[in-house]
Amino acid sequence: MNFQQLKIVREAVRQNFNLTEVGRKLFTSQSGVSKSLNELENELGIEIFVRSKSRLVGLSSEGEAVVDLINKILTDANNLLTLSSQLSNKAKGNLVLATTHAQARYTLPNYINKFALDYPDVHLTLHQSSPEEICDLLLCGEADIGIASEGVHLHEQLITIPWYEWYHVVIAQQDHPVFNLDEITLENLAQFPIITYHAGLTGRSRVDKAFEEKGLYPDIVLTALDADVIKTYVESGLGIGIIASIAFDTEKDKNLQLVSAEHLFERNFAKIAFRKNHYLRGYAYDFVERLSPGHNREKLKELINT
Repeated sequence: MNFQQLKIVREAVRQNFNLTEVGRKLFTSQSGVSKSLNELENELGIEIFVRSKSRLVGLSSEGEAVVDLINKILTDANNLLTLSSQLSNKAKGNLVLATTHAQARYTLPNYINKFALDYPDVHLTLHQSSPEEICDLLLCGEADIGIASEGVHLHEQLITIPWYEWYHVVIAQQDHPVFNLDEITLENLAQFPIITYHAGLTGRSRVDKAFEEKGLYPDIVLTALDADVIKTYVESGLGIGIIASIAFDTEKDKNLQLVSAEHLFERNFAKIAFRKNHYLRGYAYDFVERLSPGHNREKLKELINT
């Protein structure tokens, strides 16, 4: 038994049992992946996977139990490497952040720039991902810190702390008739073509919920992953946009106008997430403290190791 075999099992689950993708992720051949899995199953004396015509289609009941232990072993091994690295050099290493486009583009740059100046020997990796991908990266130990407004609080193996509140705004061309209305209501907005975020991103669920509760079916003509794309098509005249307030820049977005939608849609909360029992370097705690001064190192350690 070796760590590579355990990593292959973990990756097989992550890649929905597609061994070609497993090989690509772990830089090995599909035949090598299959051989490693067979050798591990023979050594353990159990079948971890359910097969159909030599293809993996799922986990066996024994496999369900084994995978949980494998994930713990790999997490502990990664924690050991991180700890040994910290003991040898406290201010040198890697910090991996997994975050959505909105946070990476609009809220993190100043924090990251200042952190990089204070920790020149720490290499930062920024994974721009969907909330679901952020959860996966945290759960498998490939990211130290996750930041998102959606999804991360739903996983039992993740710990989250609040960062900040934000709300949606409505944007449109300067002369758009939406700005001639006496009052901005959901009924009024539903009269115009709307451009906003993909489902599951940047508070889209709260936008949908607000319209549904009023029995309205807005004409959402385009959805996008990020506000920059939304603003581009709003500026072209395709429709009005519903975006995060943090994404509007009065200097750069001079051709657009905005109006608050705080009274229409529920407020959103950006959250900082960690995997339970994930070992964080000292500089990682410092980074989080910069984002959320109310959570000092001792509080964070207590939360993560609960």
